[in-house]
Amino acid sequence: MTEHLMKILIVGDGNVGKSSFVHRYVNGQFNKMYKMTVGVDFSVKLLHWSDKEKVRVQLWDVAGQERFISMSRIYYKGASGCVIMFDVSSSSSFLSCRHWKQDLDNKAMLPNGDPIPCILLANKCDLAQRVVSADSINKFSKANGFVTWMETSVKENKNVGEAMRRLVQEILSTRSSLDSFQPGPQDSVNPQLDSEGSSSRGVGCC
Repeated sequence: MTEHLMKILIVGDGNVGKSSFVHRYVNGQFNKMYKMTVGVDFSVKLLHWSDKEKVRVQLWDVAGQERFISMSRIYYKGASGCVIMFDVSSSSSFLSCRHWKQDLDNKAMLPNGDPIPCILLANKCDLAQRVVSADSINKFSKANGFVTWMETSVKENKNVGEAMRRLVQEILSTRSSLDSFQPGPQDSVNPQLDSEGSSSRGVGCC
């Protein structure tokens, strides 16, 4: 049995539902009362990916408050993938996603220098007062190099597991392609990232 280890970042502005998302994904529970994350929270979930593969997912829930963002380089080190989340009822949290993606791309990358796989989650889609349209999200996702985007509702457990399966699938696929990457004497490789190969079975998305 092959076990893959991957560190996945969960980032975005404060109060968009990152901690609720992680708790729902890891424990299958929803609690509408959460304390503000200070710095970073750390959770682990073991996935039985296939008959021959397990995936141990380390989830790093990074605080969205401005005073913690300066620490992000430390938190991003060695990351395999990322979830950037916003609240569909908050236009400011959506606009901040550009900053989060740029910050991520500057501080975390694959051994070949490419950005790490990242998906965009439009959370709280169960709310009636949404202010961000699907068309705007789609255009933004394509323009900024996201693997895909999905609407999620942690409260109603909509697309929580599906979103993470899609990201894990992309990370495994990326590692598989990097497995054939043989650096020459002039190539620089980030030593902190593991580029073990794998084939994977996953699910599609919207």
